[in-house]
Amino acid sequence: MTRVLVVDDEPQILRALRINLAARHYEVAVAHDGGSALREAADFRPDLILLDLGLPDLDGVDVIHGLRGWTTVPIIVLSGRAGNEDKVEALDAGADDYVTKPFDIQELLARVRAVTRRTANQGSEEPRIHLGPHEIDLSSRTISGGLHLTRTEWHILEILLRNPGKLITQRRLLTEVWGPQYLKETHYLRQYMAQLRRKLEPDPTHPAHLITEPGMGYRFTP
Repeated sequence: MTRVLVVDDEPQILRALRINLAARHYEVAVAHDGGSALREAADFRPDLILLDLGLPDLDGVDVIHGLRGWTTVPIIVLSGRAGNEDKVEALDAGADDYVTKPFDIQELLARVRAVTRRTANQGSEEPRIHLGPHEIDLSSRTISGGLHLTRTEWHILEILLRNPGKLITQRRLLTEVWGPQYLKETHYLRQYMAQLRRKLEPDPTHPAHLITEPGMGYRFTP
């Protein structure tokens, strides 16, 4: 049974999430502040953490840093902070996804399923991935139909494909593909993502798989 730790200082949200997750056969533990979240994470050993940023004792980003000091457990942030800077800060600290309050419970559950599937597949990941009509083999770097990608296009695409459903920040892509000195060159990403969509998406003007999260980054949706 998948174990989920829910961290929030709002009792109504804790209760709603505990009921909805338990009804779908998740084992649920809860924490009301950052200190208890760190202790509970060490004791409960969750498979996933749902974490509010606005906690009474610690900022949620500090909790993420504390967790990332010893665990790679997936973290989905739940927060009323709608600004892109807050989202990017949490994602760069090590969060796997970000859901803004008030949230739709079905969307959140879909994000939970996506993260847990990705975690379960790590280590036994099949290198062949389907994107629209294309089959992509990451091990041989080939695409069905003989489609050709440049080295930079492959680098960006591989990061996204190996993290299905996860929001990858602009900062991470720019750093990994070009280097930390290119953090302000977001137009590079726009240009290359447009090229990838033209090559891979059935309708590049309405992408279904290579999704832009404005001001934050990109996401591969299988």
